[in-house]
Amino acid sequence: MSDNTQSGAAPFAVRTVAILIAVAVFSFGAIMVLAGWSPELRDRDRAGDHPFSTSAIGYNGFIRLLEAQGYPVETSRFKSNLDGHYGLMVLTLSPRGMSKALEDYEPQDGTLIVLPKWSGMVDWTNPSRLKDTDLANESSIDALLDALDIDAEIVRTDVPQRVSTPFGRMALKPDLEMQLVRSDDLTPIVATRNGALLAQIPGRDIYILADPDMINTFGLAERENARFAMQMINMMRYSDDEPILFDATLHGFNQSENLLQMMFDIPFLAVTLVALAAALLLGWAASIRFGPPARETRAIALGKQALADNSAGLVSMARRETRMAPGYLSLIRRRLAQQIGAPRNLTEAQLSELFDRLGPEETSGKTFSQIEAGLRGPAASREDLMHKARDLWRWRRDILRRSMNDPS
Repeated sequence: MSDNTQSGAAPFAVRTVAILIAVAVFSFGAIMVLAGWSPELRDRDRAGDHPFSTSAIGYNGFIRLLEAQGYPVETSRFKSNLDGHYGLMVLTLSPRGMSKALEDYEPQDGTLIVLPKWSGMVDWTNPSRLKDTDLANESSIDALLDALDIDAEIVRTDVPQRVSTPFGRMALKPDLEMQLVRSDDLTPIVATRNGALLAQIPGRDIYILADPDMINTFGLAERENARFAMQMINMMRYSDDEPILFDATLHGFNQSENLLQMMFDIPFLAVTLVALAAALLLGWAASIRFGPPARETRAIALGKQALADNSAGLVSMARRETRMAPGYLSLIRRRLAQQIGAPRNLTEAQLSELFDRLGPEETSGKTFSQIEAGLRGPAASREDLMHKARDLWRWRRDILRRSMNDPS
């Protein structure tokens, strides 16, 4: 007895199963989040001349300034934006390791190229800051211009007191020296006698800012530099709605199209929610089916019950249930006649008269003849057969009960 009880018991408690399911769902969700958003969780604020940097030569301060003034600003991490974009693309170049990346790149209209000026040593105690900075080698900057197919060279001069700009004469204050670009192939926009601070490729909306101190974090500490930077951006844009994109892919901050993130973005969000709801329903259906393991049974069951089930299945497959009414009536008539001891030589009509004298069915008040009339031919439907057969079964039950309780 104990063996049977133990073999039929559930292997896990309901609480244990609930905890296992909760841990599995949480773990799966954590894996999906880390797989889809791990690039976004990394700290991108490391020292350097890129849009995420808050160091002295970084450009994150300029991005925050634009955002504070209500400009639509975005830091682009998709290489596809370099080949075609809407708005003003700002390329902040680095003096090291970028010449090869620029060889296959062709600037598009609506681009501001910011040349590098500084090189620095990262403070390893605080990777977002520079330990020391120095002027970058001019030849490395010239190599960037060559990679962009721009015939120009870099020159550095003393900082003039005032510079003529399209916005008026301004006292710009770059650090140490003013870096300029000298070329006969460029149209100067802001220039001194030694070269151009801001130049344009003739016939195209491609601009070159020679001195990054006009927009980097250190240079924006000077109010006149910040005013020049804002007016320069306004000059290059066609409308107030035009976005400003700062490219970060040239600095190694690439981001590919992420399928998981796309699943939770429009227009795929609705399909994702439906799929999650279906998964939750399947999980719930699976969780409530826990219980004792089913015992192994014979492929072909034995016994009267199996024979009756198989016979009923065959009748149902053949769709002959409604034709069983006369046979069921004849079976009950013979069995009842044997149970009450009726003479064997009685005809069906005589048996019907005898059964009517035994009394009606207690609930419905129907006599045997009335019930018999509905079972002489095929039933109209399975439900009709069940109702008529139930009436006959109840009448037979009442008759046998009264016969057994009869004191005579």
